[in-house]
Amino acid sequence: MNQLLQISDLSISFDQGPAAVESLSLVIREGETLALVGESGSGKSISALSILRLLDPRHASYPSGQIRYRDENLLAATEKRMRQIRGREIGMIFQEPMTSLNPLHTVEKQIGETLELHKGMRGPQARKRCLELLELVGIQNPETKLVAYPHQLSGGQKQRVMIAMALANEPDLLIADEPTTALDVTVQKQVLELLRSLQEKLGMAILLITHDLTIVRRYADRVAVMEQGKLVEEADTDTLFASPQHAYTRKLLDAEPPEAPLALGKEAEPLLTVEKLDVRFTIRKSLLGKVKESFHAVQSAGFELNRGETLGIVGESGSGKTTIGHALLKLTASTGSIRLAGEELAFLNQKEFRPWRRRVQIVFQDPFGSLSPRMSIAEIVREGLEIHDADNAAEHDQKVIRALTDVGLDPEARHRYPHEFSGGQRQRIAIARALVLQPDLIILDEPTSALDRTVQKQVIELLKDIQTRYGLSYIFISHDLAVVRALSHKLLVLQHGQIVEYGDAARIFHTPQADYTRELLNAAFFYQNTTTTI
Repeated sequence: MNQLLQISDLSISFDQGPAAVESLSLVIREGETLALVGESGSGKSISALSILRLLDPRHASYPSGQIRYRDENLLAATEKRMRQIRGREIGMIFQEPMTSLNPLHTVEKQIGETLELHKGMRGPQARKRCLELLELVGIQNPETKLVAYPHQLSGGQKQRVMIAMALANEPDLLIADEPTTALDVTVQKQVLELLRSLQEKLGMAILLITHDLTIVRRYADRVAVMEQGKLVEEADTDTLFASPQHAYTRKLLDAEPPEAPLALGKEAEPLLTVEKLDVRFTIRKSLLGKVKESFHAVQSAGFELNRGETLGIVGESGSGKTTIGHALLKLTASTGSIRLAGEELAFLNQKEFRPWRRRVQIVFQDPFGSLSPRMSIAEIVREGLEIHDADNAAEHDQKVIRALTDVGLDPEARHRYPHEFSGGQRQRIAIARALVLQPDLIILDEPTSALDRTVQKQVIELLKDIQTRYGLSYIFISHDLAVVRALSHKLLVLQHGQIVEYGDAARIFHTPQADYTRELLNAAFFYQNTTTTI
């Protein structure tokens, strides 16, 4: 294969500070997939953004090195030439489609913009090409999606629109920056298979940036590993997984979640019983307020949870996983029976339910979004105590310190603010906020979805340790079945608001009964049947 892009001795600095990327050298060949892997902060994304010169020139500089595309040094190219290259010769799928897509423009306008800029297409010609691209990336009913706005699309659909935009001009090189982060396992597999089929059809090269080594194992030809801005190992995929040379590479490969949760005691005491739980969302009302159209989000769900036990809830986006969690906390109206420690909670109003909130806590998916940026860590963790334990204010500081210590954080950091912490640390703060009230049950809503595998493993071990120490019960909501398998004693599989399978987690993972469950497991663990598991 001919050489398409070569990065030689590249260093990147910000505001004249120390190098964020140091002496990076890489080669990408025509038609191949090179995976660039490493933990958050290793320099993967800024290296990729540098190829298209998308780093802010007011802050970013390149003390040394070259980026040569077809023997042209991109760092020396004019801005006019870079505008020609961006999108036409080198395309890019950005990490977060919701923030990368313009919320004020339709899908047609956003795809059409790159067609008009690089190919001069307008009107019916551009519309026809947009439809072709949406069909190419597997979007159903493309005519209706053309006039849709980003917020009207699911996560998988938004990601496909980003792919369509990146492929609009059939580039020679596609940079895919975490293209499947936070997507359901089935959608992940669809997107990756789509990229591979388009690669074969168009003959393009792919630079795949990811922290998920299960994806790399299946889809990459070669792998380059970065740690703290430096390239520490590079090899073809089979060689790297079979015999990693660098200690950091071995650390990444060893970060796969364990396959079994903690063993339970012989006698299990019931904690939560849910029967015939139904949730409906109103879509349309009449002028007199009568419901004319509604969406049945959860249909007659029932399950049990014992003390010290973890129930995993899995399913695709829109299946009702988070809705069940919100219904248990009375954040969403529902019907049916919810009994906690033998007490019926379903018929309590918000005032009557308030004392029970200290016994059922939640950790949200996005810790940065759920932690107030204006409050210190001490204020965030203490807030629940001020509401539910106001009579013991003198003990609040000690309880905050104990909670932070329990989640492995330095109590001295309690005077700092959320933006001063990493993603993994912020997730620990969110767990401390839930833990400080010493609840019976914690609902964990996608708590590890955007974390590196090494950080995921730390959070899993933390949750297990806390569960052992305090006898907590968890409801673990996730689309990452490897993490669910590591924590869950029971498993509940949802599809379109209905339970398709429920029971012992180990049994379901080994011998699933429902076709949908098998589909989820095949999408999540397909690599185990194709390559050697490290």
